[in-house]
Amino acid sequence: MKQRKVPLRKCIVTNEMKPKQELVRIVRSPEGEVSIDLSGKKNGRGAYISNSKECFEMAKKKDVLSRHLNTKVTNEIYDELENVRQQGNKS
Repeated sequence: MKQRKVPLRKCIVTNEMKPKQELVRIVRSPEGEVSIDLSGKKNGRGAYISNSKECFEMAKKKDVLSRHLNTKVTNEIYDELENVRQQGNKS
């Protein structure tokens, strides 16, 4: 059987190429609303971050998401990212 190609995406914090499954997608909808996209299928401008505490802290410190999504990203989104990471580690 032919092996399937694994989709790779680049983490906006570390600039590492990783499999899409290992990253968290943050999306800005056409209306300008920023949210976390766990399905990876929402419409809008997307950005990927590695699913690690260090990456989330660095993204918050440098406000990388605001630059990448061309909109102001609130601290609540960064806090929600941390909650998603913690829930993923429990299961």
